[in-house]
Amino acid sequence: MKPRTLIFSGYGLNSEDETKVAFTLAGGEADIVHVNDLLESPKLLDRYQIIVFPGGFSYGDDTGSGKAYGRKVHHHLASALDRFLDRDTLMAGICNGFQILTNTGILPGALIANTSGRFTCRYVDLDVRGTSPWLAGLSRLSFVVSHGEGRYFDTEKNLDKLEAAGAVALTYAKGETASYSGLPANPNGSLRAIAGITGFDGRVIGLMPHPERALFFASRPDASALREALIRAGKSVPKFADGLAFFKNAVRYFA
Repeated sequence: MKPRTLIFSGYGLNSEDETKVAFTLAGGEADIVHVNDLLESPKLLDRYQIIVFPGGFSYGDDTGSGKAYGRKVHHHLASALDRFLDRDTLMAGICNGFQILTNTGILPGALIANTSGRFTCRYVDLDVRGTSPWLAGLSRLSFVVSHGEGRYFDTEKNLDKLEAAGAVALTYAKGETASYSGLPANPNGSLRAIAGITGFDGRVIGLMPHPERALFFASRPDASALREALIRAGKSVPKFADGLAFFKNAVRYFA
């Protein structure tokens, strides 16, 4: 039986469709469910093995990214989410979803304004650290960032605890896409270059980069150059890119 994924929607989340496509390509099943339907019937969560809070601009980021949505979820669904996480389940928060997870208290720390003071949208390269079902067998990834408040922040003491616990999942690195575009590896000034963290023994992950926007090889900024190099070397040109592996890992966890 394929694992079922619940993708939150409503009030400005806007990456639901891409996330659903990603899980379908990965061999799973996914439903997009409005948060109000879950407030009315929290037991809906019992039908699913995976939950994703996708990217977007919930409530227009009017009170800060992810704050209003996170508070709504915390006040009305905390018990239901606790029961969900008591089972052997997976959860991810991507970009605005990561901000929501920190504002619910499911994950620690905060995401604050980029040091550039600007919204940033581009490919970044990532080193995989720690252990998580979401990242099993992966070491270097290229995903897309798209945010204005993506700088991971916490006290030095808490950052030390995260690293000691192996809960720093992803860090920004100078790799193929960053080198190709000539842009700095860390797009937002995150402390210790943190791009993603985990909780609940790696079953919960929050990350600012979007894996669902990095599903296809053709979307890479260096795709043309790489394609030419592969053809000249007599190698096949892949259809898919790094993002798909992230979702395949989640589906494979329940195989």
